[in-house]
Amino acid sequence: MTEKIDDAQSDLVLVLDDDEFIRDLVKNMLQHLGYSVITCASGEEAIVRYKRAMEAGWPFYAVILDLLIVDGMGGVDAAKEILRVDPEAKLIVSSGYSTEPVLARPKEYGFTACLAKPYTMKDLSKVLDSLRS
Repeated sequence: MTEKIDDAQSDLVLVLDDDEFIRDLVKNMLQHLGYSVITCASGEEAIVRYKRAMEAGWPFYAVILDLLIVDGMGGVDAAKEILRVDPEAKLIVSSGYSTEPVLARPKEYGFTACLAKPYTMKDLSKVLDSLRS
């Protein structure tokens, strides 16, 4: 599925989540905050989309990666591959499993920040704004 990128919006965010409801919810939240959004359901797809965006001259401002993907590559493995392509990638891990070590120490796993589910639009905005510093 191809998603249109709105030229008027400057910051492009990639969202990986295997739950369609969550993907759509996060997409709507991000668009409300003024971001352009591309979504995907697997880590493999996230890597392909990241590479294509870089090649097209539309690098992602940030990538939100769900930690656990049913029947597919999750956020940690996808992050490793994205960082091979772009060591400066701004990666945000997202999970509803608060006991996961990656949420406690995201930088050790290559992530810039983390978002514990469920999160609010204010939480999302705060994390994305923190990437600018």
